[in-house]
Amino acid sequence: MRYVLIKDLPAEIFMADAAYDSDRLRQAIAAKAAVAVIPNNPSRAQKYPLDQHLYAQPHLIECCFSKLKQFRRVATRFEKTARNYRAVVTLAAIVLWLR
Repeated sequence: MRYVLIKDLPAEIFMADAAYDSDRLRQAIAAKAAVAVIPNNPSRAQKYPLDQHLYAQPHLIECCFSKLKQFRRVATRFEKTARNYRAVVTLAAIVLWLR
């Protein structure tokens, strides 16, 4: 399999943007018995159906990252270790959740 990043990834749904719309990637995802949620590239002749509800879900994650990056220590990654950075991200997420 050419797609090393998804080879051992246990997932039922793969989400990507239109830049990753290729027949080979869709076949690799189908071989894993997963659903490809990838919008069609505008130049694609054969159009694939897209689950709009599933495709809208990453927007929530992107909004969360945007809010987390408003915290200076999260955005600039002042922490030297992954453990400390994870703690700062956790604290920022708690503050956001309490708002």
